[in-house]
This record gives sequence, C-alpha cells and structure tokens, in this order.
Amino acid sequence: MIRSVHVIGLGALGLLFGDIIAGNIGCVEGGSIHFVMDPERYQRHSRDRYTINKTEKTYPLQSSEDAVPADLVIVAVKYNALESALDTMASSVDDHTVIISVMNGITSESIIARRYPQCRIIDCVAQGMDAMRFGTDLVYTKTGALHLGVRERDNEQMRTALREVEELFDKVSLPYIHEDDILYRMWFKFMLNVGINQSCMVYGVGYGKALEDGTQACMANISAMREVVVLSEKEGVKLTDDDVNKAVAVLRTLDPTATPSMGQDRLAKRISEADMFAGTVIALGKKHGVLTPVNSYLYRRVHEIEAEYGG
Repeated sequence: MIRSVHVIGLGALGLLFGDIIAGNIGCVEGGSIHFVMDPERYQRHSRDRYTINKTEKTYPLQSSEDAVPADLVIVAVKYNALESALDTMASSVDDHTVIISVMNGITSESIIARRYPQCRIIDCVAQGMDAMRFGTDLVYTKTGALHLGVRERDNEQMRTALREVEELFDKVSLPYIHEDDILYRMWFKFMLNVGINQSCMVYGVGYGKALEDGTQACMANISAMREVVVLSEKEGVKLTDDDVNKAVAVLRTLDPTATPSMGQDRLAKRISEADMFAGTVIALGKKHGVLTPVNSYLYRRVHEIEAEYGG
C-alpha cells in the first residue's frame, strides 16, 4: 500500500498533480506528501507561497538532506533538470519505492531506470491539461489525466505496483486512465508534443494559432507530428495519420489562448526541451535512415531563439 509520496519538481505538472494529492492525502491512513528539493533550492523556496487558479496554497517542502525513502516518487521536472533531479531524489528511494515520471517524451523512464534499477518504474504520460506556471502562480482550465500502464514483458511485481498506484489515485481523486497499450499512449503524446510544443515556441503562438489552417505554425505542427508517425512504425508502435487527427482534436479542447511548456519557456527566456522532442526525432531518423527535415528546422530555430536570450 502506498502511503508516503514525494514529488520532485514544482513546475506546472508537479504543482497540478501534487496539489490534488496534497488536498486529499488525509483520505489515506498514515498518508503524507512532501515536495523534495536540493538544499540550495529549499533555502530559496522554503517560504514561497503559491496560487492555484488564484487560490493561495502552501505545501510541505522538504530538503533532500532530511528526506527518507517514500512509497511513491513522482518525477515532474523539465528534461534539462532530470540528471540533477536523480541526485536530489537519492534519499527518497529504496528497494520498495515505486517511481512514475510525468515528464514529456519517451526516454525519461529509461534514464531513471539506469540510475535506480532496483525501483519499480511505472510507465506514465500526462495528457489533456493546459496548465501554465508563472513564478509561483499556476493557472489551468483542464486538469487532464495521468495515463498509466505496464508492458507485456513486465513481471507481476510491476503489475502489483501499478495496482497500488491506481488505488492511491482513487483515494486522492487524482484523474488517471489505465492503458492496456501504454507504449502507444506514450508515443501518441510524444507525437502531439513534438508538434504543438515546438511550433508554439518557434512561432510564438498559443494553441489556437498553432491549429489555424494555412498558418506556418499549423503546417509545422502537423508536419512535425507526421515525421513521428513514420518513425513509430520503425519502432514497432505504428501510429497512423488518424492519430494526428486525434491529437488535433485533443488540442482543440484546450484554452486557445494558452501555450504549452515550450511556449512558456520562450516567454520566460528559459532553455526548452527541444533535445527531448526534435532531438529524439532526429536521432531516431538517423537510426532508421528516415529524413526529418521539419524537426531539424524546428530544432535549429529553437536554439537560435534561445541564443538570443542574452545574459
């Protein structure tokens, strides 16, 4: 049974899902949640006050120096911060710990597994939310859900861990969807993000403009996704053009004036996750001998924009 939860990362998804757990963890006998960070960040942020859709919140922050192993660790950092997060969470894990990553992309689980092979790492992808964090303020209109599942090769220990996570989420009213084919769902979300995140960042637009027929942002969005479709078949997942249409339908449910994480990165002049998106597509293209001109263009433009941030 999962009672103790540690969240690594206080970005949009860490706050969004951590807030739900924190608000309902009292429903779990002996339940607790801590947002764990390295000592330097803890010193800077220990007195922070947060707002969720303009409602003031406080959370149990904890230095990694004081952390003890948790039953569940939720990794909710940006791709560029994953390596340091793996160091931060060292005191939060032991042999019994279950880990889920709500990060974008299709590589974070394997990266975490290389560092913590003793842990049970459940495949997970977050989808359907439009959360945006600015400073200590989080705003969203769609909560979305965590999609969870195990692979055919996974053993009974992994299936037990998945059941325990789902039982916890039921108790704390965290929205989730059990996926029979989690690899398909992860690739579907990867495809969606490769298109919408990078097109919004490069063209400086929100969801609505990136879905507007005839715009450069829309052409880049759809074309980048179609490159992922081609590569998915090479990797044995087999997305189709119909999945591109489904991704567009999902995106049309979000606030058209909002922008995804990479669009927020541009507004805040932060380094983005292009390496996780276009970088992965380009690498897979080279692996399979598939041309990826759209993602190559977006990758170059993202880094040109980031180089213009200055000091």
